[in-house]
Amino acid sequence: MTARCVLVTGGSGLVGQGIQQALRENDGAAPDGKETKWVFLSSKDCDLTDAKATLKMMQEYKPTQVIHLAAQVGGLFKNMRMKADMMMDNMTMNVNVLQSAHAVGCNRVVSVTSTCVFPDKTSYPIYEDSMHDGPPHTSNEGYAYAKRMLDVMSRCYNEQHGTKFTTVIPTNVFGPHDNYNLQDSHVLPGLMHKALICKRDGKDFIVWGSGKPLRQFVYSVDLGRFLIWRALQDESVEAVCCSPDESDEVSIETVARSVAKLAGVEDRLQVCLASNVCILAHAHACAPRKSCFLIECRHLK
Repeated sequence: MTARCVLVTGGSGLVGQGIQQALRENDGAAPDGKETKWVFLSSKDCDLTDAKATLKMMQEYKPTQVIHLAAQVGGLFKNMRMKADMMMDNMTMNVNVLQSAHAVGCNRVVSVTSTCVFPDKTSYPIYEDSMHDGPPHTSNEGYAYAKRMLDVMSRCYNEQHGTKFTTVIPTNVFGPHDNYNLQDSHVLPGLMHKALICKRDGKDFIVWGSGKPLRQFVYSVDLGRFLIWRALQDESVEAVCCSPDESDEVSIETVARSVAKLAGVEDRLQVCLASNVCILAHAHACAPRKSCFLIECRHLK
C-alpha cells in the first residue's frame, strides 16, 4: 500500500502539466525518494463546484497532500465580462477543496493563487504580506478576491485545526498546454497565437501600446518543481511568491520581439502607441495601471 498520495486539482492545465513534466524528468520519482502515488484530476473527473462530488472524490483517493490548481481562469477581457462568475465559481471550488481535504484528514494543501491578488495602489517591490493592504484592480476584482480568500481560508484552517495549508503566488506562467485563445489568453500565449496568424495570413504583427511595461515570467515546469517541493518537503505555511529576480524582468516590447523572431515575422512587427490602454496584438491587455510589477519573496530568503 502506498503511504503517500498527492492529489492535483486542475491537473490537465498549464501548471498541472508542468508538474507532470517535472516528475517525468525525474523518472516519476518524488524528490525525496519516497513512494508516492500521484493523482491528476481535470474538470472531467470531478466538478469541484459540487460539494458532494468533491467530498466523494477526496474520500476515494484519501490524499495526504493536495496541490490545488483548479480555477475558473481567463485573461483581462474575460475577467471584466464575467466578474460574478469568476468570483463565485472560484470561491465555491476553493471552499469545497479545502473543506473536503480537511474532512478526509489531509494536513497539507498547497493552493496556487495569482499576482492579481495584490492591491492596485501600492508601493514596490511587492511582498507577500502586502496582499491585503488595499483593493485589487477593478478589472479583475471578482477573480482576485476569490484568490485572496484562499489565503484567508488557509490561515483560518491552520489556526483552528492545526493544518498546514498554504498558498503560492506565481508571476506570469507560460509553457506547453497554455491557453492560446485570443479573447481569454494571457500576454505571452496570446502574442504567440497572433504572431502565427500574422505569419499565415501575411499581415503585420501589431502590438498596441508603448511596449515599455515590465513583466516577470516563470516557466510552468520550473513552477511545477517548486510546487512539488512545497507540497512534499516544505512545512511552512506563509504565502510565498514565485517569481524571477527583478533583474530578469523584460519589457512587453522585448517579449513581442522575441515572439516575432521565433515566428519569423520580425520584419512585420509594429509597436503602436495607444491612448491610455495597452492592447497587445488586438487581443489582450497588459494591465495599463502599472508600468512595473515587482514582487519579491520574503519567506524564501
